[in-house]
Amino acid sequence: MAEESDQKPKLAANQPAGLTRREAMLQLLRVGGMAAGATAAGVWLSEHSFRPVPAHAEQARRDHRVANEEQYPRITVVQGGEPKELVQTALENLGGMKRFVSKNDSVVVKPNIAWDRTPEQAACTNPDVVAEVVRQCWQAGAKRVIVTDCSCNEPRRCYHRSGIQAAALAAGAEVILPDTEKFREVEMGGVVLKNWPVFGPFLDADKVINLPIAKHHSLVGCTLGMKNWYGILGGERNRLHQQIHQSLADLASFMLPTVTLLDAYRILVRNGPTGGNLEDVELKKTMVAGTDPVAIDAYAAKAWWNLDPAQLPYLEMTQARGLGTVDYDKLPVKFSKLG
Repeated sequence: MAEESDQKPKLAANQPAGLTRREAMLQLLRVGGMAAGATAAGVWLSEHSFRPVPAHAEQARRDHRVANEEQYPRITVVQGGEPKELVQTALENLGGMKRFVSKNDSVVVKPNIAWDRTPEQAACTNPDVVAEVVRQCWQAGAKRVIVTDCSCNEPRRCYHRSGIQAAALAAGAEVILPDTEKFREVEMGGVVLKNWPVFGPFLDADKVINLPIAKHHSLVGCTLGMKNWYGILGGERNRLHQQIHQSLADLASFMLPTVTLLDAYRILVRNGPTGGNLEDVELKKTMVAGTDPVAIDAYAAKAWWNLDPAQLPYLEMTQARGLGTVDYDKLPVKFSKLG
């Protein structure tokens, strides 16, 4: 059974004296589940994808959001369960998958499949999280469910070793590896990201579900939901690191997800984003999900790496663009503890 509570103006009746709401929220997250590469990014894509030069590049912001509804929280934090339970409870708290996926929708599920790593190394999204999201999409009436990402290491090895390909296929998804013929030049309208090749499935979807994993990043400090959008791009992605915060804001402005489910079952607390050493991984058994991608990133960055928005300029940039708020403590939040 899940023990649930809704917090609007106050976090909880038993909030410790002297703690602000923000501090109490973070304390709740930190106490739960405490048991047990930047240069390489884009190398494979720069060698295997191309930048076509069409007569006219596509010009379209991909906005897959659903309307916010007062009865549902903007963020939910679920702790203590296994990956399948975390997904189920997070979606229930947000109103159920049918709020996000309608009958006959074509849905693209975007996990992080960037690295040739096992699930235990926590460099890629947990495969059980991916599988359950796929199942939920089918139950909501989707006509097509695709799982895809543009990997940094060799894609076939990443999809296989991460366990995501097998899990997604077992759940009935169509798994699409990056293919040079499926990238299309898009006018993204960004400050840094102008004309850029984008992987076709993300351009054609009715709904896009963002499934990042929470982990350390040697350049940014941490990689969360909005950094996961690097995986929709082809071309020389590593060039974007020269203005990484601006490119993250550009990406977040271009691809607006239907819902974000941040996998924190295991998190890579050091030596990210590639990892490799199990000593750098901590078991949190947590999921942070919702419809405000800015708040989700701000919350997780503070909770696990003690990073404020001022230390992550892309958060303030995306807030300034109206994509969400860094003041997650001012939003309605629903907490659930499983077990």
